[in-house]
Amino acid sequence: DVRLVESGGGLAQAGGSLTLSCVVSGITFYDYAVAWFRQAPGKEREEVSCIVNEDGTIYYGDFVKGRFTISTNNAESTAYLHLNNLKAEDTAVYYCADTWGRTVGEKGGDGGWSSLYWDYWGQGTQVAVAS
Repeated sequence: DVRLVESGGGLAQAGGSLTLSCVVSGITFYDYAVAWFRQAPGKEREEVSCIVNEDGTIYYGDFVKGRFTISTNNAESTAYLHLNNLKAEDTAVYYCADTWGRTVGEKGGDGGWSSLYWDYWGQGTQVAVAS
């Protein structure tokens, strides 16, 4: 079975930092792309970032503006999302998701990665930012 398990969420102060982790099992991590999405109460899901493990291509959502950084450790099949300079509007449940890396490589540019079908999802980790 494929499993994605997020952790690292919690309560942070505005201006603070958190690092989210997503441990992936059941697939060959290198062949897949990993994305982070978030959803705040009453709002639609929002794309945060995506990384293609095979070639290191990275995409960010428009709102990120340098505050977040995505990375992976292929040896540990783990993806990270480093959240810096947090704002109250970053409060949301953050989810990681996986899909075939070459699909993202072919169709992910110009924001296309955010509308792809992502095959596997984690259960989410809550981030709350106090202003």
